[in-house]
Amino acid sequence: MTGGSGRLGRVVLEKLVGAGYDVRAASRVPRAAAGDVRWVVADLTTGAGVAEAVSGADVVLHLASAPYKGRYTRRVELGGTAALLRAARAAGVRHLVYVSIVGVDRVPWGYFRTKVEAERLVRDDGVPWTILRATQFHEFVAAGLKGMAGFGFMVADPGVPMQSVDVRDVAGRLLALVARGPGGTIEEYGGPEVLPMEDAVRRWQRARGLRRPVLRLRLPGASGRAFRAGHLTTEAHPRGTITWDDYLGAHPRP
Repeated sequence: MTGGSGRLGRVVLEKLVGAGYDVRAASRVPRAAAGDVRWVVADLTTGAGVAEAVSGADVVLHLASAPYKGRYTRRVELGGTAALLRAARAAGVRHLVYVSIVGVDRVPWGYFRTKVEAERLVRDDGVPWTILRATQFHEFVAAGLKGMAGFGFMVADPGVPMQSVDVRDVAGRLLALVARGPGGTIEEYGGPEVLPMEDAVRRWQRARGLRRPVLRLRLPGASGRAFRAGHLTTEAHPRGTITWDDYLGAHPRP
């Protein structure tokens, strides 16, 4: 698995081990073995160690990402994905699961376009595959709201729906996909509820005991139109079960 030290990856590793899988995780730097997880050194940006990392693997979970880091993002998302696919094909890997984002094909952001390119690599390479597009994680939404609150006020577009999802739910869905096998499909997975942006902002403030003015403003440009059109949400089922309020109750402070 790539991305095992990330926010989602750590939870996925726990679930894989709990389900009895023999788990190998790749990292750019040496890591000591942790429980039943065997860490190996591999660098997606150079290809070093990637072939060795996937040798003998039946399933590869590709969770590594580097959002909004310019050229490095493309090196990880595109060069790294291509290197992983070459190694997986040579090793006879029977299923590669790639984690993407709901709305990558509809929201005009540079990082999203890079993810679409990476999805195309996965689809066209020949290794049996499944792509899981998840909605935004609760943690990412909370971090964004924390940053906004630092300005002394907050902005909410009343026309934007939000459907954040908990990483524990996404990890559980990934475990189900591993058990099912390759589907050759792009699947979407979202949180259990769709909330107006303003409602989500005010719930976050209440959970953290904050009182910031909330300005109701339409987000500008093509991105604003895409958000209002609901392109960061999905009607797909199954969905997660851990709500925004559940997350906030368990994480009441930044």
